Amino acid sequence: MGEFELIRRYFLPLAGRRESGSLILGPGDDCAIQRIPAGRDLVFSVDALVEGVHFPRNYRPDYLGWRALAAAASDLAAMGADPECFTLALTLPAVDEQWLEDFSMGLRKASEAFGMELAGGDTTSGPLTLSLQVHGTVEQGAGIRRSGARPGDLIAVSGTLGDAGAALDYLSEHAPSADMLAVLERYHHPWPRLDLACAIRQYANAAVDISDGLLADLGHILAASGVGAQIESGRMPLSPALVRLKGEKALDCALRSGDDYELCLCFSRENWERAPESLKRQLTVIGFVDAEPGLYLDGVDCSLEAVPAGFDHFRSEL
Repeated sequence: MGEFELIRRYFLPLAGRRESGSLILGPGDDCAIQRIPAGRDLVFSVDALVEGVHFPRNYRPDYLGWRALAAAASDLAAMGADPECFTLALTLPAVDEQWLEDFSMGLRKASEAFGMELAGGDTTSGPLTLSLQVHGTVEQGAGIRRSGARPGDLIAVSGTLGDAGAALDYLSEHAPSADMLAVLERYHHPWPRLDLACAIRQYANAAVDISDGLLADLGHILAASGVGAQIESGRMPLSPALVRLKGEKALDCALRSGDDYELCLCFSRENWERAPESLKRQLTVIGFVDAEPGLYLDGVDCSLEAVPAGFDHFRSEL
């Protein structure tokens, strides 16, 4: 099968036009065309995923299709952006029609779930690698940045943390328990918090998606904002399945493991008080921003300089 037939058969079906959205021209031309409405900013990000580094070797292709788009779209959620479209550059070691069928199915389900359509891309031969660029839009000047945290801000996280990282221990389990299945689902089918994007851009001062571990990603906010933080282990939101599986190690999973694709957010106390209960119910306050540099857990320095934390793309292998 040639490159153009591969694209026509497996990826053009992902490019169906939505009734609303900014994509004017999708795959089939030299470029895609996206029209940005007046008064809105374009928000975009690119993610590269390499077999054996970002996902296990011989990983199920339908899971991979979902995870790839979810991981990329999570960056849009952290900026408070509305998703629009994405591009895909796919490097394949060989043309395997069953693999492509399953991969494109997973990608299609994710694109429909996240409200994004394929705008274009490329295919080539080589080690299995995926590069996805995601586009979103936000009201002009309303994009949330990492650099907006201020002393006194409350630090909150969405959902529960640590499940996806714990799931790595059970990827080869032949008879997984119910708790194992629960954390495995968080790994195979993460949900970027696009549902929170509209609400958080009205109230949050700073945000980051938790992709490399809470300590590492909160550290990005602190570095960009020139502040420190105090967080409490007893406030960390942990799922019952994670606690049952990992016991005392559950907290470490929540602090240091990646792939949760939840959000870490900073709110002024005033904004937190006036935020709707429907938003606050989805968040857990775990600490506050301090004027003094450093990242402290229960009063103990756990900054990146003191203790290595998070996923390292150049040192980690699955």
